[in-house]
Amino acid sequence: MFKEYSTLLPHLRSYRYRYVGGILCLIIVDASQVLIPRYIQMAIDRITSGTFVFTDIISPLFHMLSLALLISIGRFFWRYFINIASRRIEAEMRDRLFSHILSMSGNFFRKNTTGDLMARATNDISTIRQATGMGFVSLIDGIFMTGMIIAAMFANNSAVAAWIILPLPLITALILLFGRIVGKLFKKIQDIYGHLSDIAQESLSGIRIVKSFVKEEYFFKKFSIANTEYKNAIMDLVKTSGFFFPFITFLSGLSTVLLILFGGRASIRNKMTPGSIIAMLSYLEMLVWPLMSAGFTVNIIQRGAASLKRINEILRTEPEIKESSNCLKQMPRGNIDIKKLNYIYPGTQKPALKDISVYIHEGSMLGILGKVGSGKSTLLKILPRMLEPGEGHVFIGNIDICFYGLSELRSAFGMVPQESFLFSDSIRQNILFSADNISPERFEAITRISGLDHDYQLFPNGWETIVGERGITLSGGQKQRIALARALAADPYILLLDDALSAVDAETEEHILSSLIDERKGKTTIIVSHRISTLRNADHIIVLDSGEIIQQGSHEELIADSEGFYARIAALQQLEQQASIPSIGDSISQRETQVEQKSLAHDASVSEETIYG
Repeated sequence: MFKEYSTLLPHLRSYRYRYVGGILCLIIVDASQVLIPRYIQMAIDRITSGTFVFTDIISPLFHMLSLALLISIGRFFWRYFINIASRRIEAEMRDRLFSHILSMSGNFFRKNTTGDLMARATNDISTIRQATGMGFVSLIDGIFMTGMIIAAMFANNSAVAAWIILPLPLITALILLFGRIVGKLFKKIQDIYGHLSDIAQESLSGIRIVKSFVKEEYFFKKFSIANTEYKNAIMDLVKTSGFFFPFITFLSGLSTVLLILFGGRASIRNKMTPGSIIAMLSYLEMLVWPLMSAGFTVNIIQRGAASLKRINEILRTEPEIKESSNCLKQMPRGNIDIKKLNYIYPGTQKPALKDISVYIHEGSMLGILGKVGSGKSTLLKILPRMLEPGEGHVFIGNIDICFYGLSELRSAFGMVPQESFLFSDSIRQNILFSADNISPERFEAITRISGLDHDYQLFPNGWETIVGERGITLSGGQKQRIALARALAADPYILLLDDALSAVDAETEEHILSSLIDERKGKTTIIVSHRISTLRNADHIIVLDSGEIIQQGSHEELIADSEGFYARIAALQQLEQQASIPSIGDSISQRETQVEQKSLAHDASVSEETIYG
């Protein structure tokens, strides 16, 4: 259990002075509380002496008031020191976890769901804060308080104290058993909570799909089942705690019975004064809290250990893609040379790429055509090392990309995926995401190149229109063009377009491509597309099938091979274009809607390409 807490050692060391100050204040509070029954004993003995006058109890009363004031001050400061430290550790641990998650590669996110990661970053981190705060306090308080009370009881009357503490070993055994049970139960609770969060996140993120297929009842039942499992797991913990704490109170009540029995006998024999019995009773009442806090301590420490185990599972997962200690801290420049590149996704047998070799001249445009799952997206992800190609396969400027720093390498690329992700912010902020200091003239230029200027009047608040979560208020074509503008704002040295115009109509696509060619002069551009009209302007085109290059050359060379895949696709698309020419009066958004409807079957296969292509 305690080995999991080794993760917190660096944080605890940085706040050691706060914890030391908090412990000292806590000990002062405990000592003051233990002294108060002594003054109660003194006052009662003077009252029952038979010669009592009021002035006899002024001194004990003054001392008790002074101790009460000292207890109040001490409680304020131990809370100030320890609770602030635990809150800061919570914030640091959450930062540490989030930073580590950001460093992970794609395979990590395929194995860990968003809901579960969110549960670890919120619920588990909060439990760790409780362990480093009140859990730590109850541990120290229980140890010192119990020790002081037992010492005071034996100082009062050792014979009676020996009888009173008889139930304590049984309480200790119960506490240890309770701790083992709680640890297992809480680990189960946190795992179920992660699953519950994942269902909620997935359902809300895909709410349009849920509603369009009338699956509200299905997802409600799915959530309700997980919620019931979560409730039942919590109830198991509540039942365990509900048995444990009353039973501890019962055992402490047995100590009170023993005090009355043996303390009363000692009083009859004049071996204990009435004040001593009252003081002993006060000590027993005070002892209930340390005994109860022992169970609370075990509970919170076990919870903390269970949560830390879940956090450590993430922190101990090493990023698959790392930069070398002596990596080049410079932006890559030059020709791109891919040599005998192979790639297999972890957990699969079939290669996503097989023996890929292609040379891309600096400042040229490479086009890529292929079926779904042919390896197009995989190839694009390897260039900025979103996937690890291994040394000796991909070179930029005659330097292996594995020798560049990751930040420097990825800063040279701008990527526009087919499934564009937009943040819940304004259109302007989404475009300026990668470069927030561009001039108004440059902003106007990139919106014109991406074809967004035609949609300006359609946005309720212009560029300040909030797009909603993941761009839910926009059409697919609008999202793609905003993503393109975002990439252009960064002015990347190498631009990667992964079927980035699939939801845009042919006329708008033609406008964007012609503007893009002028914009990208002297800079490398790689375009993946299913449309020949998009690829025909490329300097060089490769055709992929099952991860292999089956054709390559210029548009004219590939068209000349009438039996080739490229020429057949070109012929089919030409026939389709002749059969469905859009009306001149259509707006861009209306034409995009038609394109989106035609590409539904293609969109349904995107998840397969995300994994294999």
